[in-house]
Amino acid sequence: MIHTLVEWFSDFHGWLFQTVVQPLLYMLTLGDVTEEAFDGTEWFLLGLLELAILFIVLRPLEAWVPVKKEIDPSARRIDFLYSCIHRLGAFTLVVFFLLDPLFDLIAGHLRLLGVVHFNLEALWPGVTDVPLVAFLIYLVVLDFFDYWYHRASHQFGWWWGLHSLHHSQLDMNLWSDNRNHLLDDLLRDIYLAVIALVIGVEPSQYVLLVAASRMLQSLQHANVRVHFGAIGERLLVSPRYHRTHHAIGIGHESKGGGTLGGCNFAVLFPVWDIVFRTARFSREFAMTGIRDQLPPPEGKGRDYGRGFWAQQWLGLKHMREFARRKTS
Repeated sequence: MIHTLVEWFSDFHGWLFQTVVQPLLYMLTLGDVTEEAFDGTEWFLLGLLELAILFIVLRPLEAWVPVKKEIDPSARRIDFLYSCIHRLGAFTLVVFFLLDPLFDLIAGHLRLLGVVHFNLEALWPGVTDVPLVAFLIYLVVLDFFDYWYHRASHQFGWWWGLHSLHHSQLDMNLWSDNRNHLLDDLLRDIYLAVIALVIGVEPSQYVLLVAASRMLQSLQHANVRVHFGAIGERLLVSPRYHRTHHAIGIGHESKGGGTLGGCNFAVLFPVWDIVFRTARFSREFAMTGIRDQLPPPEGKGRDYGRGFWAQQWLGLKHMREFARRKTS
C-alpha cells in the first residue's frame, strides 16, 4: 500500500509540474531553474500533505486529551501561519539548494587536489546500502547537531532574544513548533543544510529527513496529555518531555539544571540530554511560557507580540536588548 501511495504522489507531482509549474516558468523566462523548481514542487506538496495529516491526526487528539482546555484562537492562527511559511518550503528548500551548488564547486576543487568528498555512508559499507538504515543514521547525526544548536540558542543573550519568541507561546498547540523568528530559522536552516551536505545527504533524502523530523516535533508541541512511559520517553521526545522544556521557570531558565541553563534540549532523541546531563524527566504537564512575560509581581510583563509582524519586530529588539545578558 505504501508503494502505491508513493506512486500516486509521484504521478501527481509530475502532472502538477508539467501542467502548471513548468509552463509558468517558461512564461516568466525562468527555464534555467527547472530542475530546482521540480524539487521545490515536491517539497511544496509534501508540506501540504504534512499539514493535512497533522490536522487530521493531532487536532482530534488535542480535543480529546488536552493539557490546557482553553486555547486562544488567535494564538493558534498565528502559529498556523508560521507552519505554512515553513512547511511549504519557503526557507529550508531555498537554503539547501542555494548551498548545494556551492558545495559541488568546493568538492570539484578538492577533487583536483586529490581530496575525496566525505560521505557518511562510506564509513559503514554494506549496512548503509539499506535505504532505511542510511535514513536513520542521517536522522541521528543531524539530530545530534540540532541538539547543540538548540542548546546554544539558550546560552547566548542575542540568540535567546530571537529564540524566546518560540518560548513565549502560553497556549502551545500542534502548530507551535514553527513559531520562531525568521532570522533564527534562517540560521538553523543554513546550519543543518551545511551539515547535511558535508555528510553526503542527497537533496531527495534531505526532503524526507526534514519532513520526518518536523512531523515528530509537531506532536511534541501539541496540546495533548500524552507521554511514552518511563522507557519510551528515554528513546523519543514526547509531548510531556518537551513541555517540560517550555515550562515557566524550569525548562529554559538557568535554575532548571544544566550548565548552559535549562533542560530537555533534545529535538528528537533524549539520549543527547541523558549523555550531556540536561535531561529532566517529570510526570507533570507544566504550563508554558517565559517568566518575564507574566504580569508583576511574578514577571516583568514583557511584550513578545501577538501578531506575526509584531513578533518579528520585537524579536529583533529583544536580540539587541539581551545581547549582553544571559538567558532569563
